Amino acid sequence: MLKLGVNIDHVATLREARYRGSEHGEPDPVEAARVCEAAGAHGITAHLREDRRHIQDRDVWRLRETIRTRLNLEMANVPEIVEIALRLKPEIVCLVPERRREVTTEGGLDVAGHLAALTETRQCLNDAGIEVSLFIAPDAAQVEASARTGSQFIELHTGAFAEAFADATRRAQELARLIAAANQAHALGLHVNAGHGLNYLNLAALNAVPHLVELNIGHSIISRAVFTGLERAVKDMLALMASYPG
Repeated sequence: MLKLGVNIDHVATLREARYRGSEHGEPDPVEAARVCEAAGAHGITAHLREDRRHIQDRDVWRLRETIRTRLNLEMANVPEIVEIALRLKPEIVCLVPERRREVTTEGGLDVAGHLAALTETRQCLNDAGIEVSLFIAPDAAQVEASARTGSQFIELHTGAFAEAFADATRRAQELARLIAAANQAHALGLHVNAGHGLNYLNLAALNAVPHLVELNIGHSIISRAVFTGLERAVKDMLALMASYPG
């Protein structure tokens, strides 16, 4: 069964737009996580950024105390956040590139160019009982390097696929890249997740990508929730995912 991890960053973004710097405010991302779990989500994803633009430290600690499924902490490979992860002990960490000026995570990690540093962090997190995923583009060199770090998972960046979706030729090209990367990763012993730009329209095309374990989706679910409510939005996404052949 293909699993759904709901990214609640955008709930925190809405809160921070009105209550930045406050110890309270609405909407509460932790309450959103509760609703997502009750609706059937298999895990909760939150990105603790260095600049704390949406998720705050208090959020991740409350999430750790509250959720009953699986906490996936997205984070940059920087000492401050690594130290928090080691104390927080999420079930899994997804290491992502992070730039201050980007609106959301743009592109994947250059694992091949930072092999030693990522391997060291992976070992440190694994020693603490935390699984590690690397957020990468569907590129053969990056898949191979990810396996060399000893990480348990990769998360394939589906942003290029999502951006190309309206163009049949480009969509087919990006889908082929995802298929090749998933097959390569599986052959190397890596588990395969995917995420970025996935929505209710483009999701079905991912049925062609083999070996997927989990999809991490945030913006599209939170956007639909404005009109349908969060519980319904999560259930609608899960219904679409049910057709994945596994």
